[in-house]
Amino acid sequence: MVLSISSIGKMSTKKLRDLKKCRKSNLELALQDPTDLFHRMEKMTGKRQDPCVWDVFAAIIHEARTGKITVLWEWTAKRKDLQKSGKFKHVVE
Repeated sequence: MVLSISSIGKMSTKKLRDLKKCRKSNLELALQDPTDLFHRMEKMTGKRQDPCVWDVFAAIIHEARTGKITVLWEWTAKRKDLQKSGKFKHVVE
């Protein structure tokens, strides 16, 4: 279950379930991409999400893939690099 992921809180679990992702297993989560999940979240809500949501998604996907727990701020530099390169943008204004 996704709830077994250490880095995930109740709000992130709800967001993932709202996206109809990762309802059954960590394997489903391991197959996801944080940017794709972030964009889906923005489209689903019709609102810009805080970029830190990407960091949360990256941390929990990493844990699902490797079993290694990371904190969300360990992913902030990678997200900022993606933002600078234009590979990570908001899809809702």
